[in-house]
Amino acid sequence: MGFTALGLEAYPVADSAEARTVLRALTHEREDVAIIYIEEDIASGIMSQIDKFKDSVTPAIILIPGREGSLGMGLSALNAAVERAIGTNILENN
Repeated sequence: MGFTALGLEAYPVADSAEARTVLRALTHEREDVAIIYIEEDIASGIMSQIDKFKDSVTPAIILIPGREGSLGMGLSALNAAVERAIGTNILENN
């Protein structure tokens, strides 16, 4: 809920089913949404829906760690996006 303090809209959900409904509403019923932040633990249950937007300019769907900490999904998604964009992963640690 800290995002609301920054002036962003927040849509708390309890499970993947609710997240799926909110994601559909934000991506199909609204044209003013450019970025959607989703906690990794919720995102893990709706990855098939999130993956539909991986090559779209908007909305950009950003996976963020939840209260329990990072699951590594956000970093993996960033690495994949960089690799798709430039053909190689320049963020990868060697």
